[in-house]
Amino acid sequence: MTKNPNVIMILTDDQGYWSLGCTGNKEIRTPNIDALAAGGVQLDNFFCVSPVCSPARASLLTGRIPSQHGIQDWLRVGNGDKKNDPPIDYLEGITGYTDILAKNGYTCGISGKWHMGATCKPQKSYSHWFVTPGGSGTYWNSGAFRGTQQVQTEGYLTDVITDDALGFIDECADKDEPFYLNLSFTAPHSPHVDQHKKEYVDYYYNNCTFADVPQDKRSPGSIQFPHDIAYSLTFADKSREFLTLRDLLSGYYAAVQGVDDSVGRIVAKLEEKGIRDNTLIVYTSDNGFSCGQHGVWGKGNATFPLNLFDTAVKVPCIFNFPGVIRAGVKTDSLLSAYDFMPTLLDLLGYENPEAAELPGRSFKNLLLSDASEEYHEAITVFDEYGPNRMIRTKEWKYIHRYPYGPHELYDLVHDEREQFNLLEENRCFFYGPKFIEAKAAEMKAMLDDWFARYVNPEIDGAREPVCGRGQLCRLGKESNGQVTFSPVSQTEYSR
Repeated sequence: MTKNPNVIMILTDDQGYWSLGCTGNKEIRTPNIDALAAGGVQLDNFFCVSPVCSPARASLLTGRIPSQHGIQDWLRVGNGDKKNDPPIDYLEGITGYTDILAKNGYTCGISGKWHMGATCKPQKSYSHWFVTPGGSGTYWNSGAFRGTQQVQTEGYLTDVITDDALGFIDECADKDEPFYLNLSFTAPHSPHVDQHKKEYVDYYYNNCTFADVPQDKRSPGSIQFPHDIAYSLTFADKSREFLTLRDLLSGYYAAVQGVDDSVGRIVAKLEEKGIRDNTLIVYTSDNGFSCGQHGVWGKGNATFPLNLFDTAVKVPCIFNFPGVIRAGVKTDSLLSAYDFMPTLLDLLGYENPEAAELPGRSFKNLLLSDASEEYHEAITVFDEYGPNRMIRTKEWKYIHRYPYGPHELYDLVHDEREQFNLLEENRCFFYGPKFIEAKAAEMKAMLDDWFARYVNPEIDGAREPVCGRGQLCRLGKESNGQVTFSPVSQTEYSR
């Protein structure tokens, strides 16, 4: 591998694993992303750390789980993009991999969504800072921060973000200096209706069966919040009185296709500059999304209790580096977003002095050679969303909600789509009551042991009242006695 190859991290927002051609969707049009997968390694069992944007993004950047970095929900307060919202640097004093890259000669740039606090100022060694305010909003003529200056943009936001990224690539390539680019799209986050390119929306609306998106009954015991649907209605054409499922799905698919167009433009720019063969491209999403699966429209905070279904925590992930990373490979090894930082640094040949404190492990060998056996056996991934914690193997998933539950246990071999919670379903005829009890206890013990090793007790999410409505300040002593999380509310937006 050449010294200091360029790195482009393409990060989408709220993209389910199921929403790409290369992951099995037969109707969505994603030829450019599919080409990345065909020329690289596609990770078919890659999981985010938390099923909502801010904690998931912070974990990707720092390698820390939410109970180590202190962001436990999407950040409602502290973005610094409004008059009455002073900025909070939630990640102050915490090393991100961009800090390590910058110390080793990389120019680091971000184009798109940040949403990890203090949006109004560059952080984590980024010298190029073009970020959208807050976590979401309109896709047309949106605002942004360029450095510390708030600016107004014109056009479709996915294209605007890409235009800025292309300018950054031009600048770095012309200077012949290695760069790291975080191309961080807001798509396909809501709003989903009347916000995306009409020709794409019309195509899907008129031609798709959406057979790849099963519409299930709502899971028992889950109160569904109309968060993303209500948000879409807020930004929809005012003449609309209601939204149909076809409206929502057409917008979601159109948003993903818009990202695919941008991926094609990025690859073309690298080829134009003669640096494609010296550039590692990673494609992934911050968290997953359900578009009717489990009767849910949204991610982890689309229900209460908060959910950790695979549709919310499993995300697409592709590594592509011509001549270095294997091509045309799919692996079902269980991997997690907390493995991303050690893998990236290992690929580039840099050490993280804080590695011993972090849970992740490098899967570099899996990308470079057929080392799948190292990752197939006895591997687990862990997730958390406040007091909701998950442990998952290839065969089983256990979810524990502190302190009172309800808890969940799924047999993923016989129930891949997580339809039957064995702690509630009367299926003793198949397993026997003692087996179910023993399996839940076994996985709970593993879950407790793993989190005990890594959580910072002062900001342990298991003790926080996270309910998916947003984080309001720092946790622990730094909260200064303030209310830390917004309470449960069914009404978020109105017209």
